[in-house]
Amino acid sequence: MLKKTALYDTHVRLGGKMVEFAGYSLPVQYSGILEEHKAVRTAAGLFDVSHMGEFLFRGVNAESALNALLTNDIRGMRDGQVRYSLLPNERGGAVDDVLVYRENGECFWLVVNGANVAKDAAWVREHIAKDGVQFYDRSDDFSQIALQGPASEKILSGLVGEEGIPRGYYTFLPEVKMRNFVVCVSRTGYTGEDGFEIYCMNAVAEQVYDLLLEAGEPYGLIPCGLGARDTLRLEAGMPLYGHELAEDIPVDETGLGFAIKLGKEDFVGKAAIQAHTPEYARIGAKVRERGIVREHCDIYCGDELVGVSTSGTHSPTLGYGICMLRVKRAYVGAELTADVRGRRIALDVVPLPFYKRAK
Repeated sequence: MLKKTALYDTHVRLGGKMVEFAGYSLPVQYSGILEEHKAVRTAAGLFDVSHMGEFLFRGVNAESALNALLTNDIRGMRDGQVRYSLLPNERGGAVDDVLVYRENGECFWLVVNGANVAKDAAWVREHIAKDGVQFYDRSDDFSQIALQGPASEKILSGLVGEEGIPRGYYTFLPEVKMRNFVVCVSRTGYTGEDGFEIYCMNAVAEQVYDLLLEAGEPYGLIPCGLGARDTLRLEAGMPLYGHELAEDIPVDETGLGFAIKLGKEDFVGKAAIQAHTPEYARIGAKVRERGIVREHCDIYCGDELVGVSTSGTHSPTLGYGICMLRVKRAYVGAELTADVRGRRIALDVVPLPFYKRAK
């Protein structure tokens, strides 16, 4: 039995094409992936990401206990700040990648990937120091709605006022009045555009979603599905768990060094990361000719197998094929080809991200 988010009936009413994702029935598209992708790049799109998990850490030792589980250093975070991190295993692979929210010095939230909620909760319970910390898996209590695109701030401010808008990227306001509801507003996203992720109780999710959709209609806001979310995040060079990140991929081979702080005190996996010599790198590539290089294509330098593609698509914004590769470091600057169903396709290595919005 697939789980349903609190917005399931809304998706059906709006004509969403429902598919299985992370154990949930979620819309892959409404009007079409290309139209939805373009809307987020030029106006705004609305996503249901309620499959994501929310963990709560409370207590006098919440900061130190959580810090011992993460590659990033969360000491010194300000109230209302968000920080990206990896949740490593003892071998230096990734149990997950997460967002850390500091509400105050004794209250932290961890937002985890939907497919990993049960695994992550079990991992935390097994590894976290118990003294002075209470851990709660609140994933079934909340809905999460992502409002993304250059018109997002105008749309949201019409509902919450200027005082309800977080001013800095990767900051949040835990209690914002939206008409008759109280929501949490986070200036974060997974699209490469400015935008917000709005957390609310399941009981009011449909009303909050409809308010946003109504307020955004004059600005070109449309509902969007998983298909556009994936093409948008790929253009933005953002990793996806199960593709660029996994339990058996060393975190120091993922290109996320900004989130790995080996100078802090001990944490799970630190010794393994320090002892490891990276063999592979995560890089971006442009497809030189016609064709799409999707995940799991073998990557060659001449006749030598040197890596694999982890994600790939045709970029609606750029107009050509793009892909992320896991390649042996010695071949990062070499001439590479991808094997697509027996046909070799030439690639040009390009910097990540593929797309970067104008500030």
